[in-house]
Amino acid sequence: MSAIDPVLQSATAQVVKAAGESALRPEIASFFDPATFTVTYVVHDPATLEAAVIDSVLDFDPNSGRTATLSADRVIDHVTSHNLKVAWLLETHAHADHFSAAPYLQERLGGKIAIGADITMVQSVFGKLFNAGTAFARDGSQFDALFKDGDTFTIGNLPVTVMHVPGHTPACIAYVVGEAVFVGDTMFMPDYGTARADFPGGDARTLFRSLRRILALPPETRLFMCHDYLPKDRSQYVWETTVAAEREGNIHAHDGITEDEFVAMREARDATLDMPRLILPSVQVNMRAGHMPPPDDNGITYLKLPVNAV
Repeated sequence: MSAIDPVLQSATAQVVKAAGESALRPEIASFFDPATFTVTYVVHDPATLEAAVIDSVLDFDPNSGRTATLSADRVIDHVTSHNLKVAWLLETHAHADHFSAAPYLQERLGGKIAIGADITMVQSVFGKLFNAGTAFARDGSQFDALFKDGDTFTIGNLPVTVMHVPGHTPACIAYVVGEAVFVGDTMFMPDYGTARADFPGGDARTLFRSLRRILALPPETRLFMCHDYLPKDRSQYVWETTVAAEREGNIHAHDGITEDEFVAMREARDATLDMPRLILPSVQVNMRAGHMPPPDDNGITYLKLPVNAV
């Protein structure tokens, strides 16, 4: 990157230091949800047992409108069996393919629900789309914490740096925990490529710059994906890779791809994609920090389906 990026410099220094000090490296457990191809992570500090849950999943059957907690209960079982103390329930963005289980986990495990500060942009766009009314605040107040680019916090003794990586959505952030980065939907495994950029507020050129920002971290930096969709030439789901592997082999964003080439590819590809199956119900929930919309006067909660509006 041509201009000095102090957040990238800080994250790089953190990664280098953590790579050399085992006490600064997190323990990571992953939980794959095959219904939505989503990976939830429990990240904890071995010394203090303080933990964060990243991108949790509340099961939802769109045919019946029923929710379930099987995926979240697996996380709870892991946390309790390892005597972990959950401090954070972290979202990388407002997901368009699954419901967040953050409120359910918070009720049972504690912790603060957090997301990127630009969730307010998502709330503004989708609050209008769903005609949510003035009762729906567009200021991010449904979340306990809103993170900006360069913000830092800790999970026990583990340092965490927040990187704003928009493009897929305007609110996307990556969490650099020790020497591991949880990239959300920004990129996928090298053989699958990168996120789409055609959602409201998305932008392919912005996405490319976010990708290059993550890929400017040290080559050995571990990267953890939010999804894996199992490309046809692979038989097993995987979701961990490195900066070096992505720079060498990412089919959309490897070294040598220019910004203009990426934008042309991404925009052409996005034009062929269907909208995610759960985008309309899930965004209504996730823009509220995982809470359902308020029930109607009959006590039943409804999710809206705008017709010919998307």
